[in-house]
Amino acid sequence: MNVLTTEWLQTIEAIKDVPIEQLQWLLDNSTLVKLEEGDYLFNQGDPIKGTFVVISGIIKLSIKQNNELREITNFESKSITGHLPFSRGKFSNGIGQAILPTELLFLPMKKTEEMIHNQFELTQALVHIMTSRVRDFTALEQQNEKMMALGKLSAGLAHELNNPAVAVVRGSISLKKHLHLIPETFKLIMSLKMSEEEIDIVNVKLFELLNREEKPALTLMQRSNLEDEFSDWLEANQVRNCPEIAETFVDFGFTLDDLDYFKAHIAQESLNAGFKWMNNQLITEKMVTDIVEASQRISKLVGSVKNFTHMDQGRDKQYADIHNGIRNTLTMLEHKIRKGNVEVIQNFDTTIPPVKAMIGELNQVWTNLIDNALDAMEMNGKGVLEIKTRQDKNDVKVSVIDNGSGISKEAIYKIFDPFYTTKDVGKGTGLGLDVVNRIVKSHRGSVNVNSVVNRTEFVVCFPIDN
Repeated sequence: MNVLTTEWLQTIEAIKDVPIEQLQWLLDNSTLVKLEEGDYLFNQGDPIKGTFVVISGIIKLSIKQNNELREITNFESKSITGHLPFSRGKFSNGIGQAILPTELLFLPMKKTEEMIHNQFELTQALVHIMTSRVRDFTALEQQNEKMMALGKLSAGLAHELNNPAVAVVRGSISLKKHLHLIPETFKLIMSLKMSEEEIDIVNVKLFELLNREEKPALTLMQRSNLEDEFSDWLEANQVRNCPEIAETFVDFGFTLDDLDYFKAHIAQESLNAGFKWMNNQLITEKMVTDIVEASQRISKLVGSVKNFTHMDQGRDKQYADIHNGIRNTLTMLEHKIRKGNVEVIQNFDTTIPPVKAMIGELNQVWTNLIDNALDAMEMNGKGVLEIKTRQDKNDVKVSVIDNGSGISKEAIYKIFDPFYTTKDVGKGTGLGLDVVNRIVKSHRGSVNVNSVVNRTEFVVCFPIDN
């Protein structure tokens, strides 16, 4: 210990104003620890032994996340780490490893109580280090959880965007090829022998069928049988390309009565041309409809991303309909919902007034709770997810309910602790519910959980006007 002096300790910014006699107490009650490169100072889950002052070398702090090590920070010379006064932590959340030959001053945890009672300024300085560490860790944890939330959504979102994008491209190519058939269609039109009145009757009926809201839901067997009946009818009336036309007519919900209606207003010699012209019109309509629907799907997803992240708003609390954020979250997780064969029940009280909140942060809450619920039902191969909102005097309450396997009594007391997870190795970080708890508390609210087998309910409650 002759190498270290109180003068050297005074060069450490965090304790430079601590009286000399208290720094001498620190030296007298500490021991020297030497580590070689690659040695571990502590491992994740190890009991916290005491306070460390890095004299020389570097300690790398990492955490294990998704079964991989993630570097958090480095403690270099004159850094102070380990146990600090009034800290409630008993076990290490991270892994400390020397990346150079390292020397540390070690104050055992059993000396903490004596320090608190007799060394006021030293205790105060170390408490200040703890508050700074909590603030920095909280900021890091929030940013990390935001990235984790984005990771949860990105794969499904890419899939959801890719499908309609491919549909738009495929539909556009098909439509372009189909439009090349316009000269052939023109010949058909010119060969039709119909009066103006008959043309109007056919057009009115055709658009009536296009706008028919209720189309029969057919099984594969029913559809196949109906296509066969249509083909037989068309063939009996000397219409060519019967299978193709029959398939199109079934797609649009035609009936044999509809075919009889058209036949009654189209001359027999024009039936082939008339039905082929209608088939071309219907195919064009279907292609355009598919492109519109796919484009609208892309637009909806992009709008949901924008609203979900609240990227166009500032960081102040704003009044907003809480249901919009929940619906956007469900849209973002739609791929996972479909993949898990999950039925979603939205039991919303739409009379709840706009709430004042950090909308982007609340969306992190919904994402974590809904994603956890989907994971809990995954092993069943199906499930029911209910999201319920209600007003309780001046508060709003949001319940996320799943019929998964439930949470054990032992786990339920630790469920909001940082890095605690009930998921399989590599599937959870243990940060999600901790972030949920902190975000809700920042809105002067609370999160409660009730769980039995086949029913787990998380209830988020916070004031409508924060």
